This record gives sequence, C-alpha cells and structure tokens, in this order.
Amino acid sequence: MDAVAFLVPIALGLGATFAVLFLVAVRAGQFEDLDDPGERILHDD
Repeated sequence: MDAVAFLVPIALGLGATFAVLFLVAVRAGQFEDLDDPGERILHDD
C-alpha cells in the first residue's frame, strides 16, 4: 500500500506535465503542417 501511495502522485504529476507540454506545443504550431515536410523532397525547385 505504501508503494501505491508513493507511485500514484508521481504518475499523476508526470501525466499532467506531459499534458501541459503537449498543449504548449499545439499552441506554438508544432502540429500545423505534417504533410508538407515529407512531400517537399519530391518537388523539384
């Protein structure tokens, strides 16, 4: 029972940290254009 009381707050803290980091990345526009970089090499300049 001591391990659960120790690990649950750690797991919740890590989950909240990654959720905040994901939201920051979404608001910064990291996921706006996922197709163009992969297709850019196919287009001849």
